[in-house]
Amino acid sequence: MLIGLVVVGSAFAAGYSFGERSVPVLLPSRVGDSLPPDIDVSPLWKAWRILDEKFISTGTSTKAANNEEKLWGAIGGVAGAYDDPYTAFFPPADKEIFDSQISGNFSGVGMEIGIKDGLLTVIAPLKNTPAERAGIKTGDHILQIDNKATNGLPVDRAVQLIRGPEGSTVSLTILRDGAEEPFEVAITRANIQIPTIDTKLRDDGVFVISLYSFTGNSPDLFRNALREFILSNSDKLIVDLRGNPGGYLEAAVEMASWFLPQGRVVVTEDYGGKEKNIVHRSRGYDVFNENLKMVLLINGGSASASEILAGALSEHGAATLVGEKSFGKGSVQELVDITETTSLKVTVARWLTPQGNSFSERGIEPDVQVPMTAADVEKGVDPQLEKAAELLKQ
Repeated sequence: MLIGLVVVGSAFAAGYSFGERSVPVLLPSRVGDSLPPDIDVSPLWKAWRILDEKFISTGTSTKAANNEEKLWGAIGGVAGAYDDPYTAFFPPADKEIFDSQISGNFSGVGMEIGIKDGLLTVIAPLKNTPAERAGIKTGDHILQIDNKATNGLPVDRAVQLIRGPEGSTVSLTILRDGAEEPFEVAITRANIQIPTIDTKLRDDGVFVISLYSFTGNSPDLFRNALREFILSNSDKLIVDLRGNPGGYLEAAVEMASWFLPQGRVVVTEDYGGKEKNIVHRSRGYDVFNENLKMVLLINGGSASASEILAGALSEHGAATLVGEKSFGKGSVQELVDITETTSLKVTVARWLTPQGNSFSERGIEPDVQVPMTAADVEKGVDPQLEKAAELLKQ
């Protein structure tokens, strides 16, 4: 399961028939035989008719919308009424783009984005990508994409605007904490290869696993990294989740299982009473004894699966968290086919840590707060990593 997305089959089809310049008639659908009894839909049909009768293009509109496009717009408006940045309707063109994103084949700039405090925000630029090379940082707010304002723009639509053909350029207007005013960054798109993992044995005997994403092959790569750690004869382990925007749920559960006894709760999908909660538990590999000393590094770019892993290992006492508060992407989305060419992505659940805490919006607080300043980055120093190593050596 991809964190934030469950792909399911077609659930229902549109049940409307529109006559030329007449009030549309509601037809029975496979979802139900009528609309909710407490809603009068006549304003929608009135607006539809007025637009049909009166609208003319003044040059700002490239074409008149056909009936199908109007229907897609109406469904998009319903989805937008929930004011959830992760709930969105995909008409045919957008669905095609979204499907290509899920397959992992895309050209873009290499960063994960989300909504934070009402603003389109960079969760993390991925390692060795155009975004990272252009100086994009975790926490940057994107005010415009090629001069299009992002205020109120759904995350998925923003992703579609940022991605594009390899070699083309996208211009982002960035507002950065500490900067006096917004500035523009031009980034040349490229084919993105999502990085996964690096390992290093430091001179002080501390072993560091840097995990950049939770991809389908992450569990195997993480197992190999743990084998390297064991062969190094070190008992001090740092797992660096900073700037890791997440990925597959199964990868997070698999990784947690190396450190937790069988049956321990890793994360719970809370459906708010609409469905039965799903509890994901450790598979119980639990290969390390009490001599293992482990720290997880997190920051504002640690999201989704990173937060699941950090929350599980921290609350079960298997690791200490060092760094800064995580991003707070703790919701689950389901992708439902509306028609053969359209789909709806809807938030259906939230993630809960083993102790029942939701980290959606609030994020996860580290046990030891250590800031990373712009001056630290310029100097090439890493106070968070050094603090983690210090704790392990103590």
